[in-house]
Amino acid sequence: MEIVLAEGAGFCFGVKRALDLTAKTIREVNAAKPIHTLGPLIHNPQVVAQLKAQGVEVMEQPDEQSSGVVIVRSHGVAPKVMEQLEELSYDVVDATCPFVHRAMRWAKQLKDEGYQVIIVGDRLHPEVQAILGYTDETAHVVSTPQEIKKLPIASRVGIIAQTTQSVSNFKACVNELAGVVEDLKAFDTICTATEQRQTSAWELAAQVDVMVVIGGRNSANTKRLAELCKEQGTATYHIETPEELQSQWFAGVKRAGVTAGASTPDWLIEGVLTRMSEFTEEKVAQAIEEQVVEAAEEQEPEVEKVEEAVETAEEGISEDHMSEYDVKLPTAGAVIKGKVVQISNDEVLVDIDYKSEGRIPLNELSFISNANPEDIVSVGEEILVKVLKVDDSEGNVLLSKKRADADQSWEKLENLFETGGTLTAKVMQVVKGGLLVNVGVRGFIPASHVSRGFEDDLQKYIGQELELKIIELDRSKNNVVFSHKEVLEEQHAKAKAEAFATLQEGQKVKGIVRRLTDFGAFVDIGDGVEGLLHVSEMAYSRVNHPSDVVSEGDEITVMILGVNQERERISLGLKQTIADPWSTVTERYEVGQKVVGEVTRVVDFGAFVKLEDGIEGLVHISELSHKHVAKAEDVVQPGQQVETKVISVDPEARRIGLSIKELEPKPVAPPTPAPSRARQEKPDLTEGTDNEELTTNLGAMFGDLFKDAKDE
Repeated sequence: MEIVLAEGAGFCFGVKRALDLTAKTIREVNAAKPIHTLGPLIHNPQVVAQLKAQGVEVMEQPDEQSSGVVIVRSHGVAPKVMEQLEELSYDVVDATCPFVHRAMRWAKQLKDEGYQVIIVGDRLHPEVQAILGYTDETAHVVSTPQEIKKLPIASRVGIIAQTTQSVSNFKACVNELAGVVEDLKAFDTICTATEQRQTSAWELAAQVDVMVVIGGRNSANTKRLAELCKEQGTATYHIETPEELQSQWFAGVKRAGVTAGASTPDWLIEGVLTRMSEFTEEKVAQAIEEQVVEAAEEQEPEVEKVEEAVETAEEGISEDHMSEYDVKLPTAGAVIKGKVVQISNDEVLVDIDYKSEGRIPLNELSFISNANPEDIVSVGEEILVKVLKVDDSEGNVLLSKKRADADQSWEKLENLFETGGTLTAKVMQVVKGGLLVNVGVRGFIPASHVSRGFEDDLQKYIGQELELKIIELDRSKNNVVFSHKEVLEEQHAKAKAEAFATLQEGQKVKGIVRRLTDFGAFVDIGDGVEGLLHVSEMAYSRVNHPSDVVSEGDEITVMILGVNQERERISLGLKQTIADPWSTVTERYEVGQKVVGEVTRVVDFGAFVKLEDGIEGLVHISELSHKHVAKAEDVVQPGQQVETKVISVDPEARRIGLSIKELEPKPVAPPTPAPSRARQEKPDLTEGTDNEELTTNLGAMFGDLFKDAKDE
């Protein structure tokens, strides 16, 4: 009997990652500190039992314990559960599979964008419960296309899948929605390892007489593998341990297939394969015995035939009954394509369609020293790698990304240098004298070529993508120097020419405030083209300094007031983009009205009071008080809030007259003292009058004349 192991059988990288994190936690955590997993770490009773023997207990609810370390299993948990763990002050180790994290993010994104979310999966599965939590429990969960027909379908629907779902079932659910909803978004969240494992099991089941599926009976992906194999019409047996195998299953079987779920450890798979091979040896021994007995009964001791039968049987035993499908062996020096499946602090694992993932050590990931791997690659990303070494004995493949990138980059760089073209690259690091960028090889941007002006803070460029032009190139010295400044200069010259050719007076444009001066602000109205917004054009009211109205970095809308192409100057206005408050001033202010404002300026002839943006009134010095006022600042100060009375409104002259004294009570004249004897004897100079004491001064008599003259 030939035994064939399906491709991808056993642990997926998400399960491996969870077990690696657990093993690391066991090593590093103090032995006295309890370690728990929130629910079984993976759906395999044998592995869970092993972890328990190492001191890792299963905790079903967050509040079952009071302290210690809690490992979140590969299925993940809902946000509220994670918050509860943190509130209970556990040390949390998140072992959620990256593929599950991706499904969670997409579910939340769809919900936030207003889509009705549908999850294709098993409602009771912990992974589905976790994903459901990222939609605030608003998603619908279905397991078949038929269940979708029973749902109240919204006009905008987003659909995702449990990571262990079959591709065919997910596609059928998507097709059920296609044409029914107005706006449909479908995210394939099925784990690539799951898809590969299911495809492999499906194809193998069609080529063998019997299939054995190994894995926990509580494992959704293992049960799905068994269902797929049965759909091919092949006798299929789902087992957890080698002891469950029965010899009669393989009676008359020439070819048997084996696959395993994502939570099945290698040692269980090896145990099953070993036990199945023992059944094969038993069959061979029985066949030899039958041939010998038959020869004895016929009394034809054909020794040569018996020996030949034994030899044939032994050859059959020596064949590799655990051989996998043919897998192409990577060749050292070859540049191949792979998909990133796991990222850790010291290496990156890449799926290269081989029996094991390839490994990129940190020093072969990038030329940037001490770089963060997640800044260079991401899980699921397809990358080119160069094969450095293949170790057949253990199946390890050593890879290099930086060497593959270099091999692919030099030809492109040489072509760009000759043609004067540009490329875009991400800034990775600040070094002495400039920046380093990753273009497949180490690229350098001198500080003087980073921008059009002087840059004193290069750190802000880390992580930015810059368009660059090559100014020096020497492959033999592995040296390439770039300039971002030259690209900006070319863009600026082009934008400036276009601006002076197209801008017109009265046109409104958006801009960003770049610099402030005492007399105004310089505003970038596109591609580095700047215009001057003079302080007098910022507001209808008086502006002491531009910073009172705008700040550097503000996005504003301005009006083109003038374009001088010869002097390359553009004049801008801000107040012109809003309505003139004086045009409707009579609707808000009338004579006799009480108003409150802020004193903005104190001058010789009075004080200006701001009533609103763009509207100021004048309190003439004669209107400050009933008493004689020598200096206006003796009564009011800039910044002071004052209550005034409107005594005149002239929208044409853009003037409002205000009075403070009219809101104050008039002073009472002091009583007249009795005249002295000498005074009584003096002639009455006021004879012919009403004999009342004169209290009127010159200011009161001629104040209006002085006011008119001053205004003029």
